[in-house]
Amino acid sequence: MSDHQDSPAAAFPYPKDFTENWLKIATRSQQLIGDFLQHNESFMKEAHLDPLNLSRAFLDMTNRLMANPQKFVESQVSLWQDYMKLWQSASLRALGHETAPVIEPDKGDKRFRDKEWTENQVFDFIKQSYLLSSRWLRNTVAQTEGLDEHEAKKLDFYTRQFIDALSPTNFALTNPEVLNKTIETGGENLVKGLENLLADLERGKGRLAIRQTDLDAFKIGENIATTPGKVVFRNELIELIQYAPTTKTVYETPLLIIPPWINKYYILDLKPENSLIKWLVDQGYTTFVISWRNVDETMAETTLDDYMLKGAVAAMDAVKKATGEEQVSVIGYCIGGTLLAATLAYLAAKDKAGRIAAATFLVAQVDFSEAGELKLFIDEEQLAAMEKMMAEKGYHDGHAMATTFNMLRSNDLIWSFVVNNYLMGKDPFPFDLLYWNSDSTRVPRAAHEFYLREMYQKNNLVKPGGITLGGVPIDLHQVSVPTYIQAAETDHICPYPSVYKATQLYGGERRFVLAGSGHIAGVVNPPAAKKYHYYTNDALPATAEEWLIEATQHKGSWWPDWHHWNAPRCGQKVPARTPGDGKLKPLEDAPGSYVKVRYS
Repeated sequence: MSDHQDSPAAAFPYPKDFTENWLKIATRSQQLIGDFLQHNESFMKEAHLDPLNLSRAFLDMTNRLMANPQKFVESQVSLWQDYMKLWQSASLRALGHETAPVIEPDKGDKRFRDKEWTENQVFDFIKQSYLLSSRWLRNTVAQTEGLDEHEAKKLDFYTRQFIDALSPTNFALTNPEVLNKTIETGGENLVKGLENLLADLERGKGRLAIRQTDLDAFKIGENIATTPGKVVFRNELIELIQYAPTTKTVYETPLLIIPPWINKYYILDLKPENSLIKWLVDQGYTTFVISWRNVDETMAETTLDDYMLKGAVAAMDAVKKATGEEQVSVIGYCIGGTLLAATLAYLAAKDKAGRIAAATFLVAQVDFSEAGELKLFIDEEQLAAMEKMMAEKGYHDGHAMATTFNMLRSNDLIWSFVVNNYLMGKDPFPFDLLYWNSDSTRVPRAAHEFYLREMYQKNNLVKPGGITLGGVPIDLHQVSVPTYIQAAETDHICPYPSVYKATQLYGGERRFVLAGSGHIAGVVNPPAAKKYHYYTNDALPATAEEWLIEATQHKGSWWPDWHHWNAPRCGQKVPARTPGDGKLKPLEDAPGSYVKVRYS
């Protein structure tokens, strides 16, 4: 399709079954609305009218805009001038002249990659109109004077959500790919899309559970999370997996991984080619990983103390029994790293810091003063609404948490699947990472409420004695074991300047490494892939920005850098340990039972 007569508007085939398909669409739409209302009747009766606490923020912005009418008029004139440029450009192009675009999508914006958005005058005009309006909206919010910093960031975030939702790519009549598919199939794509939509609503029991991948393509323990090992310890909160060695000798000091409990551990063991766990085993580490229980309402009162004592500390004790070694090198990933930091302070207060040979923090925050866009969900009104829901259920629903994370990259993780599944009528492609992303976990009410209040909202973890765990006031300044702190350059969940702040808290030897890419790919980047880069700098100035100025960039994965740092702290080589050789006997094969619990 181009500027000529081969566009949908120029020739619209009308197959015999087109009318029939539209009747199917109308019938299915009625069913869709009925199912949605039936599933959500009680929710709509009880729901807070403004659970995100947006009305006050937008009202405040509106009042401030009206208080400076001259500036607002100037903003309107600027938008009008941009549209005049666009009209002039479109008119010249219609007359056969070559014209440069008034505005173009940002680099990396995949929504408008179809050639029709550039070659077809109508769709190019729609695209540029949308981009101009989007830019104007964001600039209007950003230039509103006198807004509280938190409110300004919140307004910008939800303005972006609004802009993303209204993209012309998200509507059948303004998306050339969808129009072409509709003509080609006689509307079958829209019928199939409605079937997909109904199936997702049914699977989510009234909640729109958008499929990001083929959920039947993967089975945990068969083609995902397959590194051989045994569950050697279990309590009501964790299973501890010990992996089978692949080398004749191993380092004397074992390695324990504490993953986040807001996700499942197998992000570190998706498949052999990109498994961090397998790579660690292949380097000669006796590797253990915690597999957290996916909780139900009976565990509502499980606290962060429990996650430390029955999770991290219990796992360390079990590793000691399994190997006979006093020391352990520990890796904490994301919130697992936050827990590791608190555990190290707890052990220091108990005069047991010597149990830790080295500590590694992967994209883990301990100072939440610059915690990024997730803080936008942590104001008093939103927390109160969340706590009310958790009080009723006994846990924070993993699907709600997944939606929050998806909103941080809504075009990639929400709207692209709306177009693919519901407008194009396609099934999502099998992708192990997105299967893991959809395998959400619940978090106990007590633990989650404490984490959000005391750490995200009040930032008390960073204050000496600001929180108490296991009866011990936690002081991160008492952490003196060797620490390796890794962050990711484009991390939207744990921004690297926030992660870097830990370097200014701990005592002892510290190393900071900044990996390319984001929260997942910045961590899971095997050397064989030869992707991305990482930065190093032995100096640790006050801020991450200062650190980066003098940092050296290296190609590829940061994993070998970590191995070079960690191995000298793990003793001599000893004969390889097979799970069950020590005092802990195997309970079942890896990946165990807890990781397989999945709630719809």
